Amino acid sequence: MALILNIETATTNCSVSLSKDGETFALKEDNDKNYSHAERLHTYIEDILKENNLQPEHLDAVAVSKGPGSYTGLRIGVSSAKGLCYALNKPLVAVSTLEALAHQVNRKDGVIVAMLDARRMEVYSAVFSTGFDAVRGIQAEVLTENSFIEYLEQGKVYFVGNGVEKSKTVIQHPNAVFIADKLPSAREMGTIAEVKYKKNDIEDVAYFEPYYLKDFVALKPKSK
Repeated sequence: MALILNIETATTNCSVSLSKDGETFALKEDNDKNYSHAERLHTYIEDILKENNLQPEHLDAVAVSKGPGSYTGLRIGVSSAKGLCYALNKPLVAVSTLEALAHQVNRKDGVIVAMLDARRMEVYSAVFSTGFDAVRGIQAEVLTENSFIEYLEQGKVYFVGNGVEKSKTVIQHPNAVFIADKLPSAREMGTIAEVKYKKNDIEDVAYFEPYYLKDFVALKPKSK
């Protein structure tokens, strides 16, 4: 029975949870639109441990959402997780952001498309069965009216994540079900992290990097 600290910072949601044997028993998060992870993440970690009468040394592992997602958010989360693992000599578990997001959908039929907003009409997405097995890997793609048509023609497709608002404007298929107002959260990470921990599916703390999917592009400031 592993005690795992889970960290999720791939989007605007700064989220931290504690899980025991794959069950989340404590959660602290705040979806601040201004990406306040740098100011809040360490405080949240300290608070959630203190509120549950735990010391960092009690942890068996630290799990972090590895991406895709916000470049800055991912770097903050991964840097914090690596720092904790290094200082405590604990294993680092990397959890797919989109896989954890898919776990917010509780359905029996069809497939789940977990998607995160990217630039313009682009999203980062992956397709999962309702049992959360991978159906199609992670891709960056521009949305059109024919996006995910091969799944929509076969049955219900449940779209979840902050790419939903964008997808609703172009995907009009009757089998499309849009689940609004959902962001990746540390709440769903515990189950995945526990399985990986038991399999010793851990990362090299020194060399692990977030999964950005695409290279970071710095926007030039507008000329005055």
